[in-house]
Amino acid sequence: MDSQEVSAAARAAGEIQVTGARPDHKHLDRSLSSSVAWRAAADWTSQILTWAGFLVVARLLSPSDFGIVSMAVILFAYLRYVGEFGIPATVVNLRAMTDDQIAQLNTIGVLLGLACFGLSCALAGPLADFFRTPKLARVVMVTCAALAVLGMRAVPEGLLMRDLRFRWLALVNAGCDVLAAIVTLTLALKGFAYWALVLGNLSSDVVRSGLLMRERPHRFAIPRLKSIRKELQFGWHVLVSTLAWSSCERLDSATAGRVLGPAPLGAYSIAWNLANVPLEKITTLVTTVAPSYLAAVQTDLAALRRYVRVLTEFISLVTFPATVGLALVARDAVPLILGNKWQNAVPILEVLALYAAIRSVGALLTKVLNAIHRARFVMWNQLAALIVLPSAFFVGSHWGAVGIACGWAVGYPLVAVPLYWKMFQAIDMRLGEYLRSLKPALSSTAVMILCVLALRTTVLPARGLLGRLAVEVAAGVGAYGGTLLLFHRQRILGFVAAVKGFRQAKA
Repeated sequence: MDSQEVSAAARAAGEIQVTGARPDHKHLDRSLSSSVAWRAAADWTSQILTWAGFLVVARLLSPSDFGIVSMAVILFAYLRYVGEFGIPATVVNLRAMTDDQIAQLNTIGVLLGLACFGLSCALAGPLADFFRTPKLARVVMVTCAALAVLGMRAVPEGLLMRDLRFRWLALVNAGCDVLAAIVTLTLALKGFAYWALVLGNLSSDVVRSGLLMRERPHRFAIPRLKSIRKELQFGWHVLVSTLAWSSCERLDSATAGRVLGPAPLGAYSIAWNLANVPLEKITTLVTTVAPSYLAAVQTDLAALRRYVRVLTEFISLVTFPATVGLALVARDAVPLILGNKWQNAVPILEVLALYAAIRSVGALLTKVLNAIHRARFVMWNQLAALIVLPSAFFVGSHWGAVGIACGWAVGYPLVAVPLYWKMFQAIDMRLGEYLRSLKPALSSTAVMILCVLALRTTVLPARGLLGRLAVEVAAGVGAYGGTLLLFHRQRILGFVAAVKGFRQAKA
């Protein structure tokens, strides 16, 4: 199986290019750390700007404007997966593909993008009738015009990720997010109503696609299905997996809305968004970047195990205290920050935050399995999840929104166990080896829980909301950090030194 070599020019730029030689693990390590750092810096900086713009736009537009766009995005969200057909992941993970095979996938991506746009135009009218909103038809067609350019950029994006060009990608993503915010705000000020949101998002997609195609162009070739059968099968497996999991993440809210009504759904939605902040801000940074590095060492089991250990330890050290800490302080934080009207969201948040802790480290499993060409197993697992999780949501709904949240807490581990088993088997990893990477975060989080609960029953009852929250946060941070330094000092120092080494190693 072909791997990567590090070119002198790429090293000078801080990025690693792909050719056919043995991967240089030191440079891969340094590049991985740098890629995550660039992605984090770019994402968080752009989000500050975009959120500032969003708050202004939210005051300028009406709830119905946002509602119309939300209806249109339902169709777009699914069709964009179909249009990509897992092509970026295929290019990243199937590293033995020839230039001609990639060219054929490039043509297929363009054709699928155009076909999905045509399908969206055909479905626009029926969707508008379903929602009883006639003007929705035009909004759907303009929103889904982005599908055409998304298909054109599938191969260029996959090649850039395979080349580990994450610094460039991070800057482009951040710039396009800011562009979308500027266009949206400008149009909203000029009275374009919901079209401000539609055209803002469309401009970002068009510009980003154009930049990707310009930076990493690739030729086209007439598809010959026999010659790319394996690649299409892999893309199909990735597509089905993505659609299945995306559906799971929507069916909990659908169950809450259908069975419980709008008020419980509102409380559930707020709790879900809060609980998943660590997943979106930390785990997603890693799982977006990691697949390219895992694929680069896909035939080196020792290197794969090392990446699994290091990435799992990093994710757990950051997300465990954040998610569990959020569950601990929810009863004071929610009424203080959001108001007493959201008190019903507290028990839901407590359960979902604990689920988010488990999910934060489990999110890496499918990336590892795809990198070692076990995408078919992942697909069947996610299809099984599409049965297990909605069933858990429906059963849990008998106990209200908290019961639906418990559906995640109970159902997700059942889905994750087969993924763990397959990963351990495929990369020859032992359970104890994996658990040792979780030990610092688990033990320190346990001490944090005991410390906060002890304070809550003794010192804190007499204090007001703000005072209790401040003491809980300070005590939790102190307990977690103190336990790491007292009992895992060498592990943490070694981990920090390794990260610094990744970033400071000389080419």
